[in-house]
Amino acid sequence: MGLQIDRDEFTADDYAQFSERLAESIAVLRRAVERPGFGQGPATFGAELELYLVDQFGHPMPINLEVQQRCGDPRLTLELNRFNLELNLTPHPLAGRPFATLGAELEEALAKVEKCAAGAGARIATIGILPTLRQEDLGPNALTPVPRYRALSNGIRRIRNGEPLHIAVAGEESLQLVWDDVTPEGANTSLQFHLRIPPDEFADAWNAAQIATGPALALGANSPFFLGRKLWDETRVALFRQATDDRGELPADWRPPARVTFGRGWLRKGAPELFAEAVALHAPLIPIVSARAPRAELAAGGVPHLDELRLHNGTVWYWNRAVYDPTAEGHLRIEFRALPAGPSVVDMLANGAFLIGLTLGIQPNVERFLPGMPFVFARENFHRAAKDGVDAELLWPTDLAPSPRPTKVTDLLPDLLDLAARGLKAAGVEPEDFAPLLDIIRARAATRTTGARWQRRALANFEAHMPRGEAFARVLDRYLALSEEGRPVHEWEAG
Repeated sequence: MGLQIDRDEFTADDYAQFSERLAESIAVLRRAVERPGFGQGPATFGAELELYLVDQFGHPMPINLEVQQRCGDPRLTLELNRFNLELNLTPHPLAGRPFATLGAELEEALAKVEKCAAGAGARIATIGILPTLRQEDLGPNALTPVPRYRALSNGIRRIRNGEPLHIAVAGEESLQLVWDDVTPEGANTSLQFHLRIPPDEFADAWNAAQIATGPALALGANSPFFLGRKLWDETRVALFRQATDDRGELPADWRPPARVTFGRGWLRKGAPELFAEAVALHAPLIPIVSARAPRAELAAGGVPHLDELRLHNGTVWYWNRAVYDPTAEGHLRIEFRALPAGPSVVDMLANGAFLIGLTLGIQPNVERFLPGMPFVFARENFHRAAKDGVDAELLWPTDLAPSPRPTKVTDLLPDLLDLAARGLKAAGVEPEDFAPLLDIIRARAATRTTGARWQRRALANFEAHMPRGEAFARVLDRYLALSEEGRPVHEWEAG
């Protein structure tokens, strides 16, 4: 988030000073990204992976502080809930063999964290939502006891005037939940990819990412259950938005924008539009003001840190988020936040290759897509993908009116895979690195087996012979065993 967060209580003056600094930062950001040479250079590619810690019965273990201390690895950071951790993986050049490089680091890092967790009696799980999660695993005692997360939870409660959260998801079964804190948000774990983008290409790249995310999510879904219910194939999308909703109870004819969003329109000029939107639409949650003054840093010829803007931006959750980073002489990234964790390392690499490749394949001709693809339909695709997964029917642009037209994602796939391959190849990625990964996406569609679909089939098999609670535990145990084998999910046996 850009600043050390060492407290969780704030005054009215704190909020006023923070808001003033945000306004200053937006003006400085616009000038900084217009400097000659800012953010130029070879594309880089990185990732963050969120993990669950579970006990021998598959229930969450709230010991992330202990496991982090045991590991002593700076890549391993705490997450919102005490049973979650995050691995921040090393950025690498996109050209060459980035997926092989990322895969090797993932294998090494996961093995290290697994060993640390085992020393505390735990296992790790890479899965979008833990199927064995219970209501008693959430609540105030689940929140990681550090100022950052207390401040986040307190900030949302402050804006809601203490009103409880209402979570409702209608899927194969339905869920209605009234909750008093943000810990349901920590039920979601993801694999987030980062891609460095030059400022002059950012609008086209972000728009392309918005188009690419629907198909990639449909074919990468891995979160079909929450609190014992069968819901969406990617339930994270519905749950995350509602678990961090700061809007409270308002009249039906006036609903301000949610903090978790797919976006509100196509980007026309560049990344500063997204930062300005986040500042204009959303009240600050954690108003810590830095000693560094953005205008002074810019005037001195340095790269402004924009600490407050980066902190605020970290509390507004776009599914494809603009990131400003003052390191490496300053640059911009797209953070792709929609994909879930798991199932196996090779599955996660395949998800990344497909999403990044499809974004890069669409980007050069994205202006051809936009007239026949109103933004509202890209957003609708995202939600259809989350709800229906591999069965999703997406609204896709065509050269002939009327556009867009509803098309099954599996029927779109041959053209999408071709676009992804062209995008990766043009970026300098070696075909030997990405082709086997795109073949995994093709095989998932052919077998109709994503992580979500495997979990549903496994639950049906086990639930035919035992109560649901026990069946969920068996599903997770089987999932963890097969994930450790390293095979892609479309090759897994369901019982």
